[in-house]
Amino acid sequence: MQAVSEEATKPELITFDRSSDSYKHWKLAVDGRIATLSMDVSEDCGLKPGYKLKLNSYDLGVDIELHDILQRIRFAHPQVACVVLTSGKERMFCAGANIYMLGSSSHAWKVNFCKFTNETRDGMEDSSRHDGLKFLAALNGITAGGGYELALACDDIVLIDDRSSAISLPEVPLLGVLPGTGGLTRVVDKRKVRRDLADMFCTNPDGVRGDRAKSWGLVDEVVPPAKFQAVVRERAEKLASASSRPAAAQGIKFGALQRKIDDNGYHYKYVDVVFDRAARTATLTVSAPEGAQSETVEQIHAAAQDGNWWPLELARELDDAILLLRTNELELGLLLLKTKGSAEAVLAADAVLLKNQSHWLVRETIGFLRRTFARLDVSSRSMYAIIEPGSCFAGILYELALAADRSYMLIESEDGAKPEIALDGMNFGLLPMVNGRSRLETRFLGAPEKVKEFGNQKGNKIDAEQAEELGLVTVAPDSLDWDDEIRIAIEERASLSPDALTGMEASLRFAGDETLETKVFGRLSAWQNWVFIRPNSTGEHGALKLFGKGSKARFNWERV
Repeated sequence: MQAVSEEATKPELITFDRSSDSYKHWKLAVDGRIATLSMDVSEDCGLKPGYKLKLNSYDLGVDIELHDILQRIRFAHPQVACVVLTSGKERMFCAGANIYMLGSSSHAWKVNFCKFTNETRDGMEDSSRHDGLKFLAALNGITAGGGYELALACDDIVLIDDRSSAISLPEVPLLGVLPGTGGLTRVVDKRKVRRDLADMFCTNPDGVRGDRAKSWGLVDEVVPPAKFQAVVRERAEKLASASSRPAAAQGIKFGALQRKIDDNGYHYKYVDVVFDRAARTATLTVSAPEGAQSETVEQIHAAAQDGNWWPLELARELDDAILLLRTNELELGLLLLKTKGSAEAVLAADAVLLKNQSHWLVRETIGFLRRTFARLDVSSRSMYAIIEPGSCFAGILYELALAADRSYMLIESEDGAKPEIALDGMNFGLLPMVNGRSRLETRFLGAPEKVKEFGNQKGNKIDAEQAEELGLVTVAPDSLDWDDEIRIAIEERASLSPDALTGMEASLRFAGDETLETKVFGRLSAWQNWVFIRPNSTGEHGALKLFGKGSKARFNWERV
């Protein structure tokens, strides 16, 4: 696949796609069922000027590479069943997020940076849980802050016992902020560390090492240097032996995204984003597949290798568009979600996914779609689905309407055309939100019997009046009210406080019991957002601002 030229891009535009020959901070070695991914950060290659990435500390650029490598492992190396994460530097695994980068970054940059790193680590756990790709952290040196949070996302943690290597989460005592990538939650929710021990650990800037780290449950094994590599290999092979990943499958290589960026938006083959800066909206339109579609796994593999398999290209393009919008277009606070094309083509593509979901490539593609829709759910953007004649909100694309905060469906156009929606097997649990429930289950949390009834509706076309009656759309105006209803809804939303909307949406979207992920994206994100603007951390005399300057932070001692 050839890249389409990108014209009129802004110099400061941050993009998230990488090529395998462009990595500056990571080295990948594949040996049969085990891949070793070594973090070897180039300190002079920060994404922005003004800081050096010393001690294997990372910025957004380092994590963009990590995300890209993990995607390539999933698809290009299906035989890999366990990824060993380690360091290419002696006696230093990772010092965490670069403090000078954080101290000099805008509030929005810090928050979006933390969200992306959280999603990358959640993606590792998602692959382990659903797709059999396991992870082992081989901590061959000092491991601090975000470095330990990266380890916490793995299935197994092995720490070298060299009398100096320690693990720590020093953000609270040293910086006046919180560990930004789920460390607090994973310590107690995932590793089940006792609360009092976790309190001691998270307030001790020096951390813990050796047997204490193991006895507290912070790591799984502590190994002397002479045995470290052998134990790591042994534990990695054990993880790999239980994996469902195929040992002899042929992978696919990603080509460059077919994408054009201009002043008006982002334009891909199946996804199109158009800006309206005056209205502070972005219209995101997803197109259905066209023409003959792959039906057998052999056809799927060939089409995917050529960049022509719709479900996989949809995932790549939508994922990229969400990330570009988040990072580069902070004031476009309302996404108008639209679709166009044949609903029958979408349902047919879904049928192929459902029929072949046990095949590794199809399973990984469903995983990619699952993580992409989840990225949309946790984005700090309002979302309205606009369902009109010519729309194809069916099956997997109906998930866009379910992800939206509201959905508007025209009853009938002036020329008599009626839009329709449709459900299929993709809407019933294959694409769960971060709360562990499908979007249908979350929508009807108080009426679970409805979800079971909808199972009888699979493949049926549902018009606007029926959809509104069933609760599958929010509002179904007629053609006389349609334009005014949509215009007023957009103008009203755009007039509200973005901060209040972000908090409101995060509270409303993930109904039901909390999961580790909802705590990270709801509780942690909300508190970190607040902490990042408090003077105790980012003020003139705040701990984050003064770190490394030899001055002591001045705290406002009020507990708020």
